[in-house]
Amino acid sequence: MTRIAAPALAMLIAVGGCASTAPADAPEVVTAETEPLYTPRQAGDSYYVAAHTAVSARKAERGAKPAKNVILFVGDGMGVSSITAGRIFAGQAKGVDGESYRLAMEQLPYSAMVKTYTHDAQVADSAPTAAAMTTGVKSSNGTIGVTQDGTPGNCAVQASSAADSLWEIAEDAGLATGFVSTARITHATPAATFAKTVDRDWEADVNLSPAASAGGCTDIARQFVEWSHGDGFEIAMGGGRANFLPTTEADPEYAQRTGVRGDGRNLIEEWTGAREDRVFMSNLSELQAHDFSSDAKVLALFEPSHMQYEADRNTGPDGEPSLAEMTRAAITRLSQDEEGYVLMVEAGRIDHAHHAGNAARALGDLVAMDDAIAAAQEMTNGEDTLIIVTADHSHTLVIQGYPGRNNPILGFVLYPGLGEPAKAADGKPYTTLAYANGPGAICINSEDPCERKDLQGDDPEALDFIQQATVPFASETHAGEDVALFASGPGANLFSGTIEQNEIFHVMAQSLGLVE
Repeated sequence: MTRIAAPALAMLIAVGGCASTAPADAPEVVTAETEPLYTPRQAGDSYYVAAHTAVSARKAERGAKPAKNVILFVGDGMGVSSITAGRIFAGQAKGVDGESYRLAMEQLPYSAMVKTYTHDAQVADSAPTAAAMTTGVKSSNGTIGVTQDGTPGNCAVQASSAADSLWEIAEDAGLATGFVSTARITHATPAATFAKTVDRDWEADVNLSPAASAGGCTDIARQFVEWSHGDGFEIAMGGGRANFLPTTEADPEYAQRTGVRGDGRNLIEEWTGAREDRVFMSNLSELQAHDFSSDAKVLALFEPSHMQYEADRNTGPDGEPSLAEMTRAAITRLSQDEEGYVLMVEAGRIDHAHHAGNAARALGDLVAMDDAIAAAQEMTNGEDTLIIVTADHSHTLVIQGYPGRNNPILGFVLYPGLGEPAKAADGKPYTTLAYANGPGAICINSEDPCERKDLQGDDPEALDFIQQATVPFASETHAGEDVALFASGPGANLFSGTIEQNEIFHVMAQSLGLVE
């Protein structure tokens, strides 16, 4: 494995709250005893130093075997209540006791709780939380791949505040890299592997502000195509074709739709045309026909925007692969590299269903991710592959009332031994799952008193059912409590207790031997 000489982290001093950036011309430290490692651009950032120090101390105390490969699973919006509800949902779907059922993720031997606050917010969005895991620093809501100095929306500081991602470091060191997601690949979480932007919404050129365009900032889709690390991603799969196609070109699957780019560029053709070993695919049949044990690099964009929810997925030849199928394909391709690999797998639409107040689809996508985790465990060796499962943030989903054992998790609350739904103080039934806010709000006007809708006669287990909520919002919000982390493999023992989210980067990077 090629290592890149860089300034020694031992020279850094942590300064709480403020960034202390290492100078670009700092001296290289190369000793006969230690193979030179890479120090990222953000190594002087206070969040980086604090997390580096914490992980290094645990490693010195506990020891940790080196990892050859790392797989990071991110359940977008998968809070603890989502995991509990998903566990029961999965077990009941299999016809077994849901409460005692164990998801694949729950069977990983190490666990921790993860703080998700960002540099500027108690409750995070997906952009800085994903970047915390990929770069080792905390940053502001709405930004990707920059440090705390990256002021949201300010193109002028985008370049100077850029942070190196683990995927970039790994690719430059000779490892294979990739990511798969059910969201657009330009969306917050997958974009955190490669993008540097002070506005997560700059996914295509038409989304850039006039000031950003004038200031030379580039959109996220273009950043993917122009990503210059190593020999590029070995595999990238998800949705988001429209951001790569011009408005003058029809989508390959939906003739009535076009791309959204205003610059006239077909970035898919640019990406495939840059190297002879690159392959593009847009549907399930093309994925199934491809030999992922070859050395071809793959870009797969299965939808103009996000991929379908698992509950709605078209499984025909022109449809979409499951997250487990994409994960198997990615591991097969990345395993061809003898130096090892780094892979992100995101279940991006758990989050979207929660925003819609639709627990059924959120739990369906959570179980689909759990199937992908099981597939990864089957395909990898626990002696050389670190597997991490976590979330970027939580949602306001609650599990309420006193439902009896084995009561349908999506159903009305039924007390043990009671043959009809329990009633709230207003004399109306209520469901086990609900949200603190969202489109299912019980009161949507200022009338006093406000009466909650009577759900009697509704089917709360229907796929399209919207759970009731307290505070009215068109889109339910994220929540700020800690999220769970599960891990196995070399380096997994460095996770325990309650940790900072950006420590995840440091465990991965140190386990791979890529940073000091």
